[in-house]
Amino acid sequence: MKKGLLDLLKGKFLVSDDAPKNWLFIIFTSFLAAVMIGSSHSADKKVHQIAVLSEEVKELRSEFVDIHKDIQKLKLESTITQNLAGKELYPSEVPPKKIRVKSVKE
Repeated sequence: MKKGLLDLLKGKFLVSDDAPKNWLFIIFTSFLAAVMIGSSHSADKKVHQIAVLSEEVKELRSEFVDIHKDIQKLKLESTITQNLAGKELYPSEVPPKKIRVKSVKE
């Protein structure tokens, strides 16, 4: 047991007769570790990007609601009448009449 641990610490498994097999395994595991680290960084980057976009959506939705509320106020008859009073335009006192067109049969 002591000899096996000592050989492992000295790195004899890298220079023994089976060394090429060991080196290939070490290179393969190093490659897999690099791929895993890169994938983790990519996932973290996407999570942060999603958080930023979510905040932007919340802000834009709030802005939309505010602007929609202002537009609804501007559409009110009282607001239109008030704005046009400065230009000396007033609502008609006579209500509009319907015009009915009778179809002509040939």
